[in-house]
Amino acid sequence: MKNTILSAKDLCKSFAHNGGQLHILSHIDLELFEGDFTVIMGASGSGKSTLLYALSGMDRATAGQVIYNNTDLVTMSEKKLATLRHTDFGFIFQQMHLVSNLTLFENIVVPGYLNKQKTAASIKDYGEELIEKMNLSSIKSHLPSQVSGGQQQRCAIARAVINQPKLLFADEPTGALNRKSSIDVLNLLTELNFSGQSILMVTHDIKAALRATRILYLEDGKIIGNLTLPPYKPDEEKSRETQINAWLGSMEW
Repeated sequence: MKNTILSAKDLCKSFAHNGGQLHILSHIDLELFEGDFTVIMGASGSGKSTLLYALSGMDRATAGQVIYNNTDLVTMSEKKLATLRHTDFGFIFQQMHLVSNLTLFENIVVPGYLNKQKTAASIKDYGEELIEKMNLSSIKSHLPSQVSGGQQQRCAIARAVINQPKLLFADEPTGALNRKSSIDVLNLLTELNFSGQSILMVTHDIKAALRATRILYLEDGKIIGNLTLPPYKPDEEKSRETQINAWLGSMEW
């Protein structure tokens, strides 16, 4: 039996629009489990990114609950939310948002130094470990503008996990990358998941979704499909892709 790391209950998100309400998320009930690599898929405009932001506390839901560690993120103060996002959650986006005047290594370790829960020496050591794991050691003193998009995204992944988050949120992390860089990033995320990292990722790319142990399908702000998969194995990729394509077809994707 898997442990629940985060759950949503009757989650709704609406925006004022033309004198009425535009409903983006509609009464979502959801559990995320420790150690899962959960992927959210759905057509453009289905609410995928909105759901990820609501679950992570990046955006506040209109109604319902998001429960993490017995606390409701929807009613949590902005200050406590900011602390939670810094200590327990990690974030990777399509655009890397690296600090342009900091080196790759500095981009990785600065969030760790800001955390104040570990010594500067331990953060530096872990940063060195991460930069080697991401295959960035030879360019760690480069600025973001001096490296490729794939290298920037690998740096962003290291930055996202420097504080060893309980849950890693990724919004289209391969969306701005070429195929080779995308595979490199997906391999890193898969490796992190194999080591126990819980991940929630939004993607429209089937190749990215192959890495999931669970896929949720969103339509018009509602979860209408839930596919559970065994851990990813490269030599089973073709059959896995066939299975996912068939399932997505049943969702009328």
